[in-house]
Amino acid sequence: MQVTRLDLDGTGSPEGLVTKILKAEPGLTYPIPIEELAEALDIMEIGELETKGFEGSLLMLEHRAAGSILVNKEARGGRRRFTIAHELGHFLIPSHKPVKGDVFLCSRDDMRMWSAAEQDTYARMEVEANKFAALMLMPPPLLRPYLERKRDPDLAHVLALHEDFDVSKDAAARAYAQYHGAVVAVAVVHDSKVLRVYRPPKFPRLGALEGQPVPRSSIYWRTRQSGTSLSDLVEGQAGHWLESDWGKKLPVLYEQVLHQQMEYALVMLWPEFAEEDEDYDPDEDRTSKQRLAERLASSRQRS
Repeated sequence: MQVTRLDLDGTGSPEGLVTKILKAEPGLTYPIPIEELAEALDIMEIGELETKGFEGSLLMLEHRAAGSILVNKEARGGRRRFTIAHELGHFLIPSHKPVKGDVFLCSRDDMRMWSAAEQDTYARMEVEANKFAALMLMPPPLLRPYLERKRDPDLAHVLALHEDFDVSKDAAARAYAQYHGAVVAVAVVHDSKVLRVYRPPKFPRLGALEGQPVPRSSIYWRTRQSGTSLSDLVEGQAGHWLESDWGKKLPVLYEQVLHQQMEYALVMLWPEFAEEDEDYDPDEDRTSKQRLAERLASSRQRS
């Protein structure tokens, strides 16, 4: 690799750093060789972390001349790569300073922070390291054209993103909801409860909040004994997932479920909004079921 830290001089934001790295390495493609990139940017060693309760650590020499990254020895695949990228973010962002001494020690909860109060310096550093990791492993200039080829939302695309970019399913789900052209949300479920929901700003308000059980009307319950196979995309009951404003009709809501091991699952929610022009309704003579059948047939023809 040709990139050096001199190429990044004067840049302190996750977005700015990734932009400069991509400019210095125009041939970079997915899966991003994060260990090779870290080495080019003065990370001397990537080893195993044995301290329980933590996912990653960064040790820095004086004046950030170089650094070493340690990763939870049980972490594999995409999770390991995200931790390396997260610690590299701490190393490259000049304003990031360890709370004690010269060592960053990051937990799994730290790596799930995506927002923080401005006055919370520690949380803000973790959020920025996470943004750097997500952008570096799935750079928007590579991700957007990749998703444009996938067309209509489908959890199979999340699995493909997970494999092609070598990231965790959780990270792939978050990026899918953020960058797919359609308004789509992906809920991460564990033991029948909603852990978190990744959704774009335009997504309707959710009634099923984090920590609450998955709505009983969800196809999650009907497919729970189906192993780890991917369900069909079906129309669900929007009122059980979404909150409605007074006098405003809820959109038609489609659901798809991917059950995983250890009681984890991904639930994709895809609302179909009514036309703003009430006088125009190209589907007025068709039922929702007929529209869904047409969508699936169209999607299969394009895949």
